[in-house]
Amino acid sequence: MFEEVLDRGFVKLVDFMGGDYSVVESARVSFGEGSKGPRQDIRLIRYLLKHKHETPFEHSVFKFHVKAPIFVARQWFRHRIGSFNEISLRYVEYRDEFYIPDFMRRQAEKDKQASILEPVEESDALIEELKEHYRMVRAFYDKLLEKGVARELARTILPMGTYTQFYWSVNARSLMNFVRLRADEHAQWEIQQYANVIARMFRALMPVTFKFFVDFVFDGSSGYIEKLRDEMEEWNLEEIYSQMMEEGSLNYARRRWENGTGREER
Repeated sequence: MFEEVLDRGFVKLVDFMGGDYSVVESARVSFGEGSKGPRQDIRLIRYLLKHKHETPFEHSVFKFHVKAPIFVARQWFRHRIGSFNEISLRYVEYRDEFYIPDFMRRQAEKDKQASILEPVEESDALIEELKEHYRMVRAFYDKLLEKGVARELARTILPMGTYTQFYWSVNARSLMNFVRLRADEHAQWEIQQYANVIARMFRALMPVTFKFFVDFVFDGSSGYIEKLRDEMEEWNLEEIYSQMMEEGSLNYARRRWENGTGREER
């Protein structure tokens, strides 16, 4: 499961353990019980999320490979309940990859940390200036290495728009918190794009959990998340749940994703 993000970034699902049935198993272990059939299992997941009983969701774990600008990664790493490993420019030379936005956004007048999705005057000229700045940075970086400067010091000139890569392992409970905060329209636009992809993969792997997460946990504002939820109105969740139990959540989701039907399950 792979999705390109921004101009040079991506999100790739590397591995997954668990699924909606894992939530049910974890919740019912207190009584020494497991599945009671799709209908009752789905009702249980709904109950758990509605009443904020969220520890059973910690037993489903996602592992992602992410490529994103450094400023996006630094916001991402604020989500501490998860494991991160990032590429090190002490050990490898920088690749010529910088984030170039489609246009230079306006600063919001009332919200000091927000922007408006419309270009400033002379946006195109500023984009060209940005590209020239990146070319100068790259040239100076190469010069430093040619002069024998250590990679760990040469990297200090690289801007926040430089792309980095990292692995992120996170359980479903913490992933829901990430989506709740970063898919919200008040988050920076760039990280919203990554959160939307994470949400779509989350829905593919744990559709029952995703549905009730949006209904009872997601308290932000996001037309995209609402769209993902609305698309599920025609889904037969009991049938999907049964197929995932039989085939395995990861195998089922990957198959549907790769043949292009994973986004509009029926």
